[in-house]
Amino acid sequence: MTGYLDRIGAGKVLLDKAPLSYDWVPPSLVGRDDELGEMAAIFSQIENHETSCQAVMIGPVGSGKTVLTRRFAEDIQRHLEGRRKVVMTHVNCRNHPTGSQVLQQIALSLDERHPERGFSPGEIIQSIRRNLISHDSHLLLILDEADVLVNRDQSDLIYKLLRIDEGKENQGTISMILVSQNLSLMKLFEPAIISRLGQSNIVEMRPYDAETLTGIAAQRVAVACKTGSVADETLAKIGEFAAESGDARMAIELLDAAIRRTEMEGRGEVLPDDVRPSTLRKASLEPSSVDNLSQHQKLALLGICRRLKKATEVSSGDAHKLYLLVCEEHEVKPRSYTTFWKHLKTLETEGLIETRSAKTNVGRGRTQHITMNNTAPATIESRIERELLRG
Repeated sequence: MTGYLDRIGAGKVLLDKAPLSYDWVPPSLVGRDDELGEMAAIFSQIENHETSCQAVMIGPVGSGKTVLTRRFAEDIQRHLEGRRKVVMTHVNCRNHPTGSQVLQQIALSLDERHPERGFSPGEIIQSIRRNLISHDSHLLLILDEADVLVNRDQSDLIYKLLRIDEGKENQGTISMILVSQNLSLMKLFEPAIISRLGQSNIVEMRPYDAETLTGIAAQRVAVACKTGSVADETLAKIGEFAAESGDARMAIELLDAAIRRTEMEGRGEVLPDDVRPSTLRKASLEPSSVDNLSQHQKLALLGICRRLKKATEVSSGDAHKLYLLVCEEHEVKPRSYTTFWKHLKTLETEGLIETRSAKTNVGRGRTQHITMNNTAPATIESRIERELLRG
C-alpha cells in the first residue's frame, strides 16, 4: 500500500533542493560582474571607520537585486575581516512597511533581547547607534522593496538614518542599500535625501539574456543535481524560454518543474522535452507580496498554487475543495464558503490571482475561473509554506 513512497529519498536527479530556492545565495553571481564592480566603486571607502556609504539598486522582478545585495554584503564582511567589523541586516519593507517596524527589525537583529514596545522611533535609533558603537561595529543595512516604506512612511525614517551621526563625535555608523523594482524610486524622495544618497550611486539591474539565464540554471544544477543528469540542451531551452521575461525566477521555476517531472517518471536524465514553456508565468509581483496575508488567505492561495502549477486555471469550486484539503493538512478549521469567497476577492485585489466568469454546464449558474498571470505558482507556494511553518 505504501509502495508509492519508495521514490522518497531515492531521487535519480536531485541531490539538494536548496539551490532551487530563490533565497539561495550562490558563491558567485552569473552575469553580474559589472554591477558588482559598480557596488565596489560606491563602497570603495568603506574600510575607513569614519565613512558611511549609500547605494540605490533598481531593476525589474527577477533581475537578481536581492541576491546581489546579499552576495555583496557577505563579500564585504569577509574582505574587511580584521579591519572593520561589518554587520549586515536585511529588512523586506513589504513585510515591515512602517518606519517603526523597520526600526524594530534592525534593533532585534543587533540585540534579540531588545524590547518590542515602550520606545519612540528616535529612542530606538539612538539605541541602535549605541549598540553599534559599543561593539565597534558598522551596520550595512539593506532595505528591500524600499518604495513600500517610502509610500507609507514618506521617507522620514530613511532621512533620519542618513543623519544618524549628525553632530555626534563618532561618524560612519550605518551604510545603506535601498532596493526597489520601482525605476522611479528617486523621484519619491525630497532633494535633501537625494543629495545624501547621491545621484551617481544608482545601480540599475537589467533583465537577464538567454545566455546568462542558461548559466544561472547550469550553476544551480551543478550544486543541486547529480553529474550529467541535466543535458546542456535542456539548460539552453530553459534559458531561451526564460529570456522572454528576462527573469531568473522563471529559469529556476522551469528547472525545478522539469526535475520534478523527471523524478516522478522515474528517469535519471532531464530532457529538453521536460521543459514546458506553458509553466512560465510572467512575474510582476514579488513573492513577499503574500507575507502580509492572513492565515486563511494564505491557505486558500496555497491550494490554488498547487493546482496552477499543473493547469492553466482552476474553478472557484475546485479552489474551495483545495482550500479544505490544505486546512486539513495544516490542522486548521476552515472558514465558511462566504468567507472563502471574500478571501478570493482580496487575493484578486492584491493582484495575486485573476478571475473570469463563465457559464456552468448545469442550469443558468456561473462559476469563476482563477488564473495566476502576475507571478509563478511554484514560487508563491514555497513562500507560503515557509511562512506557515514559521507560524
